[in-house]
Amino acid sequence: MEFRIDRTAFAEAVGRAVRALPARTPVPVLGGLLLEADAGRLAVTGFDFEAAVRVAADAEVAVPGRVLVLGRRLLDVCRVLPDGPVSCALEASRFTVEADGTRFGLSTLPVAEYPALPVPPAPYGTVDGAAFATAVAQVAVAAGRDDTLPLLTGVQLRLDGGEMTFAASDRYRYAVRRLEWQPGAAADGVVEALLPARRLLDVARSLGRCEDVLIGWDPAAGGGLIGFEGGPTRTALRLLDGRLPTYKSLFDMAGAAVAEVEREGLAEAVRRVAVVAEANSPVRLDFSPDGSVMLRAGYGDDVAVQRLPATLTGADEMPVAFNPGYLLDALTSFESPRVRLELLGAGQRALLHAVPDGGAPEMAGELAGETAGEHRHLLMSVKQLV
Repeated sequence: MEFRIDRTAFAEAVGRAVRALPARTPVPVLGGLLLEADAGRLAVTGFDFEAAVRVAADAEVAVPGRVLVLGRRLLDVCRVLPDGPVSCALEASRFTVEADGTRFGLSTLPVAEYPALPVPPAPYGTVDGAAFATAVAQVAVAAGRDDTLPLLTGVQLRLDGGEMTFAASDRYRYAVRRLEWQPGAAADGVVEALLPARRLLDVARSLGRCEDVLIGWDPAAGGGLIGFEGGPTRTALRLLDGRLPTYKSLFDMAGAAVAEVEREGLAEAVRRVAVVAEANSPVRLDFSPDGSVMLRAGYGDDVAVQRLPATLTGADEMPVAFNPGYLLDALTSFESPRVRLELLGAGQRALLHAVPDGGAPEMAGELAGETAGEHRHLLMSVKQLV
């Protein structure tokens, strides 16, 4: 095996594929990246039974072949290589990497012990890469991080006609994002799949600059895998078992008071006043009909307050309190200059969504959430106010 490749392209391919490798594994070969050189292309693959990432790059291949090299060590080498062409070769059991007078020798792993890679699912449709990346980032923030509850660490994907929906919840919040996609000729019926949030977020970030992302799904093969392909990167993810609870009734906010506030200003104020709050202590928001909201945090002599312009309709006043981290996650997941909060009161649900262009007033409730934007984020407010 012998090939020559540009250093930037090599480092990018290795960097993307290495993200599929497990942090720790009792199977040594799973810590390796599979490099396959043939017909002017180099393919770099990482695999850990939950995800398989394959990244292709142009290369001058003198001798075709394949080799298995420790992935993170190869990435460290790529990071320190000088710019320019890189020459790589397999010499007996050593893989050599050479660039501009610098030469590295790396031990190899037995390719024969590397597990069989999953077959990529058949093409099912396409979605805009930037819209896909944005939607995944907006909902993944609400996914749980406790691996003892794997169901809540996932993002629910639903494909129904020309609409794609992502949803995630960790029991304390629930984020939903809808966007359009283009079903392929094989698309038929409704598809629901629960994907690992962290893996999906990595995929979305790597494909965000692609014009189109190809979705792969093959119900005839049992539906255990879903594929994403864009540019030189192809990823297959193994699905999680189960499905998230439905959210339709949770998002029904009939009778709620409606507040509007400038999004970035509110986020900055939450960061500021939360400095004096103890861990897991809430930030209180008092919305009043005089056109303002007062933020408060802290106890005793260690307190902080800030007042911001805000509007409130449907109630004379509305005091609510939130975990500041959860509230910041919700606010920063939006892109609009202003957000609307539908509020039922302390200890109850609060629904955030973007204020549409023009900021025309709307009715509270589920219908308002549907028309106010494609992204909605539900939070549970804290029952005890300070």
